[in-house]
Amino acid sequence: MKKIAYLFLVSLLFINCKNDTIDDVEIKEIEEPKIYEEFGFILNDYNVVKDTIKKGETFGFIMDRHGVSPAQVYAIVNTVKDTIDVALLRAGRPYTILKSKDSLSKAEVFIYQPTRIDYTVIKLSDSIITYNEKLPITTKRKTASGVITSSLSQAMSDEGLSQALVHELSSVYQWTVDFFKLQKGDNFKIIYNENYINDTVYAGIESVEATLLNHNERPYYGFKYLTDSISGLADYYDEKANTLRSFFLRAPLNYSRISSRFTKRRFHPVQKRWKAHLGTDYAAPHGTPIMATANGVVERSAYTSANGNYVKVKHNNTYSTQYLHMSKRAVKAGQRVKQGEIIGYVGSTGLATGPHVCYRFWYHGKQVDPYAIKLPAAEPIKEEHKDAYFKFIKDLKIEIDSIPKKSI
Repeated sequence: MKKIAYLFLVSLLFINCKNDTIDDVEIKEIEEPKIYEEFGFILNDYNVVKDTIKKGETFGFIMDRHGVSPAQVYAIVNTVKDTIDVALLRAGRPYTILKSKDSLSKAEVFIYQPTRIDYTVIKLSDSIITYNEKLPITTKRKTASGVITSSLSQAMSDEGLSQALVHELSSVYQWTVDFFKLQKGDNFKIIYNENYINDTVYAGIESVEATLLNHNERPYYGFKYLTDSISGLADYYDEKANTLRSFFLRAPLNYSRISSRFTKRRFHPVQKRWKAHLGTDYAAPHGTPIMATANGVVERSAYTSANGNYVKVKHNNTYSTQYLHMSKRAVKAGQRVKQGEIIGYVGSTGLATGPHVCYRFWYHGKQVDPYAIKLPAAEPIKEEHKDAYFKFIKDLKIEIDSIPKKSI
């Protein structure tokens, strides 16, 4: 009898449970916390301190502020010296400190970013570990076009293009086009690659693949092509495999104006007398980089009371160049330099009234005006490599031609 009663009660309980409604019960989903990862660490696992190096701050000062003892700092400095010289931390550069989440909040990792892409990790454990890494970079391929109304720089700026890209395009055509003679209505097209940190933060131009500058109703193509796979050297060539580069740069720097040209008779602004000026003066702000206009060997790097700081480069048995009035020289005698390499900086040393570089040019041992003689061109692609080049640029030319041209 007791057994029957027990089964009866269980049946009633089952029926009541079955008939109960759960409409009023609210079920909440528990959201997983978002994971933040940077520099190869899960930041959620730490107390994170982000800051920048202040003027006058040292590595020891920063470590002391975050509870690292002088003895520990000494051990760290001596351990990591082959990877990073902590005495050279630069003011304004960012750093990150990862601290334990317990009550001690102990500094466990120090991360320093000398550039936007590079970073150095120092693990502040008993066995100190340090290494250099780079942030993940994404390269995005893009195209652009624009029309010139006043200048190439302004036209590119109007299209929202960076100054870095303006510089790249200017570099491609610096030997073949006089940018001061661009006309209203000239237009450009460009295929280029940009780098981004973590797919979002702009990190500069990776490369310019192809360009087309229509100037004075003439098309100037430029295709970047690797001519030497061993050295990794690449250059720009046109649709006929001719190089866009001259043997010499048009000028040794990015200048604001030519303040004095080559002449047999000029009134010297310092010596106050008429004399020959056997050079071309390019006015530019103090500290502007000065470049070697062609490959060569530094013949002299010295100072005289008239020339100030100067550098003379021998390019071959026919040509030499000289660069006067530098604020600082960046090369030494006997050093081999490449075209476009920085050899010094604009100043006003010697007999100079303002910041500029006096550019002098020798042809067979005689000083001449480089604008008055025909300068040699760089060599085109060798005949045996032309078929490969034309195959390489075929699709690029079709692509750049198909970019819509903009007009006024």
